[in-house]
Amino acid sequence: MEFMMEENERKAKLIFDHNNEEIELDNGSPIAEACEEAGVPFACTEGVCGTCVIFIKEGKDNLTEPTQEEKDFLGDGTTDERLACQCKIKGGCVRISF
Repeated sequence: MEFMMEENERKAKLIFDHNNEEIELDNGSPIAEACEEAGVPFACTEGVCGTCVIFIKEGKDNLTEPTQEEKDFLGDGTTDERLACQCKIKGGCVRISF
């Protein structure tokens, strides 16, 4: 039983606001693939085009800090908008819209 609890502790949850779909990801995982499968548009995947802008509805502290690419594109201090191609989910639950 302890193993199951440890296994669950390594999972994070990404929730898409438009359809309430929940995706489980390993803690520390990039969210780009799950976002693309849910319909978030992607182009460059390098953080320079801004096509994959997502809006963080809940759980922004559960994402990694904004990258330099995000700061350059979205501006310093922006945490409610992120670039899906640049984010990793640290753990817990994050709700996004796009």
